[in-house]
Amino acid sequence: MTPIHVITETRCLGYSQRGHAERPERIVRTIEKLQSQNDVHILWDEPIDVPDEIILRAHSLTLLKRLEEPYDFDTDTPYYPGIHIYARRSVGGALVAMNYALQGKPAFSLMRPPGHHATRNRCMGFCYLNSIAIATLEAAARGIKRIAIFDFDAHHGNGTEEIVHNHPSIIYVSVHQSPCYPGTGIKNREPNCYNFPMPPGCTREEYLQTLSNALGLVHDYAPELIAVSAGFDPYRYDPLTQLPLELEDFYWLGNQIQSFRIPTFSILEGGYSLDLPNLILAYIKGLVSKAN
Repeated sequence: MTPIHVITETRCLGYSQRGHAERPERIVRTIEKLQSQNDVHILWDEPIDVPDEIILRAHSLTLLKRLEEPYDFDTDTPYYPGIHIYARRSVGGALVAMNYALQGKPAFSLMRPPGHHATRNRCMGFCYLNSIAIATLEAAARGIKRIAIFDFDAHHGNGTEEIVHNHPSIIYVSVHQSPCYPGTGIKNREPNCYNFPMPPGCTREEYLQTLSNALGLVHDYAPELIAVSAGFDPYRYDPLTQLPLELEDFYWLGNQIQSFRIPTFSILEGGYSLDLPNLILAYIKGLVSKAN
């Protein structure tokens, strides 16, 4: 079985707010699960420091300065002391994962905070810096001409869509619950952003078919690189959403992506059930298993 690089560090556990869904235990329990299993060969890595010029391809200088101002961004997105450092390290995890993908090695960044709601000028939805957008823009700057971002988080990645909209080398493809936070992603956004909104309470068969259609669009684009915003909240027992996926469907997702034989990296976005470690392990197994 092909090994996979998992990028993480205990430093990302250093902030929390009582009762907040995006909590350190998401990472702690997943690391414990991945370290105790014998099904996947994991190579552990740490994130790198990221210079401003790489971040500023996706975000404004105003946002970077705002990260250090000690008041909340919105009711879902608190200010934490040092949050600018935590967010930068999460970006650093995505960049390490992207570097491995460009070497033909699968990689998963297991970091927090997530990023796909952060827009060019605004932190929101538990997100402070948009790691997937920053990493794909860096890949484009290195000369990668065709990049597909596939976002299977239950919430539309409004920030990613805003940042990469109209980029000539990037397409954005999202399958998500609608209506749901943040209320975007209802229609495609020409020329390069494709949305597959699904109603709460839809059947598992309907959702899997929509995921298959979205993956077909990614495949037909013939990308040189696939960047995955891996959100595990389409799971039927996630407390924040009303979608139907089962544990084995996350293995299927990883296996479908792996079957494309295209360099791929994934980063953790959402997923708030107690089963998150098992869901991530299933997805990683799919990424490194032979196509079914």
